[in-house]
Amino acid sequence: MRALIFLLFTALPVQADVVGNVDVDWLGNDIVIEAFADPKVEGVTCHVAYFDRGLIDRLQKGNWFEDPSNSSISCRQTGPIVIGDIVRDDEGESVFSERRSVIWKSLEVKRIFDEANQALIYISHSRQVQDGSAKMAISTVPLYQPGQQ
Repeated sequence: MRALIFLLFTALPVQADVVGNVDVDWLGNDIVIEAFADPKVEGVTCHVAYFDRGLIDRLQKGNWFEDPSNSSISCRQTGPIVIGDIVRDDEGESVFSERRSVIWKSLEVKRIFDEANQALIYISHSRQVQDGSAKMAISTVPLYQPGQQ
């Protein structure tokens, strides 16, 4: 039973905290900035910014249930880095996901470990069933620590 409870809690998505909300027009459209800690790499925090459509914009332009795919990401070391059990292949591992439409579209953040260059790469992109978007943003966190071999 304990193993089942552990699996349920470790499988939960990462929660992000809204740390900024910038009004961009009079229609209620905003740029939202959220922060989340990498669940498997202690000492790394990422900030993701995305466009959030307001009610008036949704009424005027239709496409009621969907937000744009645009996003931006910046990740930094915010404490001593301790790498847990992470995926180390070239596909990387999803560390954050948030719906951008009712069913089909989500904002994804993946982590890729660049072992040769001792860096963690974080990429934000839109994930869709079809018509994938080429809009993406990337951020890297160097693992090199001065004075360490």
